[in-house]
Amino acid sequence: MGKLYVVGIGPGGLNDMTLKAKKAIEESEIIVGYTKYISMIEELILGKEVFQTGMKQEVDRCKKALELSQNKVVSIISTGDAGIYGMAGLILEMKKDEIVEVIPGVTSSIAAAACLGSPLMHDNCLISLSDLMTPYNLIKKRVLLAAEGDFVISFYNPRSKGRPNYLRECIDIIREYREDTTPVGIVKNAMRQGEEVSITTLQNFDETKVDMMSMVIIGNSNTFIKGNMMITPRGYKL
Repeated sequence: MGKLYVVGIGPGGLNDMTLKAKKAIEESEIIVGYTKYISMIEELILGKEVFQTGMKQEVDRCKKALELSQNKVVSIISTGDAGIYGMAGLILEMKKDEIVEVIPGVTSSIAAAACLGSPLMHDNCLISLSDLMTPYNLIKKRVLLAAEGDFVISFYNPRSKGRPNYLRECIDIIREYREDTTPVGIVKNAMRQGEEVSITTLQNFDETKVDMMSMVIIGNSNTFIKGNMMITPRGYKL
């Protein structure tokens, strides 16, 4: 009998993958994933059968992974955590009697936060600015409510050529509820080759420095900058 692991491989570097994720991949006979993500784990999958597709073929990948897992041990991979903008939800929606196990991974906001210091120490939320699955009006509503609720906000998929203005528009929404001095962290390629880390403020934020490989983390009303670190206090008495 086969099995399907739905594996979060973390931010992309092998050193930042969990031991459980590595073990699942090592046990698997077949690896399924997006071509770019497959390339991130090449060292782990030498000699294994690989099924890979390009972007926007998630349903095809999931169908194939479920089909193959009927009599083989298979891993379908996502970067970060498979249950956060990854393949876990789609697999579980589509599965019938296949055996499926979801393996957690380090999601991009956590990786970026570690690069920045400790910006996620208090209540926080994740919002994707991609409108492929969610209407932009709903995205803006969620940004407004998160800003009003004083959540630390992590933006996934913050800026692309097809939607260059969304990030600026969302920053402007947040500025209605936060001081201009509110810290903003930008991390590109978190914990992998080409990593770039910078901290600025809402007032000085430059969206042109952000792309799809970036994470943007916006502090709450208590977040502050100390040296080269972005810190959101939990509230302990010092």
